[in-house]
Amino acid sequence: MLIVDKDNFDAEVLSHNGPVLVDFWGPKCEPCKELMPQMEELEKVYGDRVKFCKLDTSANRRLAISQKVLGLPTIAIYKNGSKVDEVTQNVTIEMVEDMIKRNL
Repeated sequence: MLIVDKDNFDAEVLSHNGPVLVDFWGPKCEPCKELMPQMEELEKVYGDRVKFCKLDTSANRRLAISQKVLGLPTIAIYKNGSKVDEVTQNVTIEMVEDMIKRNL
């Protein structure tokens, strides 16, 4: 998964042509850390059709707030520079996979 931050978010996520999944996570968020290996498995399945990125919200608070990320974990899909779908809090990997399928 590509690590994004305030310096490359616009270029890697908002300017990308095609769907981009962003995993908004934090180092103190246990559910976030539990999801990470499963997210990497989804990247193996869908990585040829969806760009996978992760953003540490503790190091990029303003960016997370600007993207209306108010709870963790939050997994969002962007297309053509706009957030088109997201799942947040109490996230299961099945919810994430369903969201990916809806947005392919």
